[in-house]
Amino acid sequence: MTRARRRKPYGVKSAPYAFLIPATVLFLLFFALPIGYALYLSLRRTEVSGLGLGKGARKEIWAGFANYTDALSDSELLHGALRILGYGVIVVPVMLGLALLFALLLDTERLRLRGFTRLAIFLPYAIPGVVAALMWGFLYLPDVSPFYFLLDKAGLPQPDLLDGGPLYLALANIAVWGGTGFNMIVIYTSLRAIPAEIFEAARLDGCSQLQIALRIKIPMVAPSLVLTFFFSIIATLQVFNEPTTLKPLTNSLSTTWSPLMKVYQDAFVNNDIYAAAAQAVIIAVATLALSFGFLKAANSRTKQGASQ
Repeated sequence: MTRARRRKPYGVKSAPYAFLIPATVLFLLFFALPIGYALYLSLRRTEVSGLGLGKGARKEIWAGFANYTDALSDSELLHGALRILGYGVIVVPVMLGLALLFALLLDTERLRLRGFTRLAIFLPYAIPGVVAALMWGFLYLPDVSPFYFLLDKAGLPQPDLLDGGPLYLALANIAVWGGTGFNMIVIYTSLRAIPAEIFEAARLDGCSQLQIALRIKIPMVAPSLVLTFFFSIIATLQVFNEPTTLKPLTNSLSTTWSPLMKVYQDAFVNNDIYAAAAQAVIIAVATLALSFGFLKAANSRTKQGASQ
């Protein structure tokens, strides 16, 4: 009995570590190891001797930061980053604005069919990005789109959404349509966590629904807005499915339209995994820097507001 009692505390203390082992192994295999391998490849390159034929004609050598220098001076990667910047300027404000609006509307007491409305707004997020891009691509094509047929019958202009400036709107529409529901759920959940007594006190003081929304609800869900903005930045920098899926439908989308498309092109088409690894690391570092900078700015602003 004495030995059993002595062993029991040791088993209890070690139990949490045993539960962490599966998650730790999965993290190392599918997250840390690929990142480490990408860093390793980014510092290497292939040296070709002679015609590049025969055994030993190609060998992997140390390249240092040469791949990073080439990536940072690559005009295609820079142009892709600028295109993503313009794309994000459209997507992020519109998507978060609609998500906040829908969350506020769902939180009103007079709304009917609340459950159905919430599901209808969230449902596009459950559709895979490739399927959504194919569906919208069908609607964008003038020859098969029912919208173009209706515009033609009405004698209205038929803009080409897959060429020039409207292309950004077409791609942004797919992202907004698919991502608004997720962000709405995050904000709506935060709204439902606010005590009802606060709203009741505001009504007794004579506040209208608009005043309650602007002065109570939106300030109290500010952390959720920061979180959704953080997720939206990451998703914008990593856009890949939509332009890749729409590319066969238009000549306005190049194979390097976005930074991740450039990485894919170099890795699997040009067979230069070393340059692709360096570009992927640069994209990851840029995403981390932007996200960290935004979160730090948001935290400092929150602290200033609390001190005042």
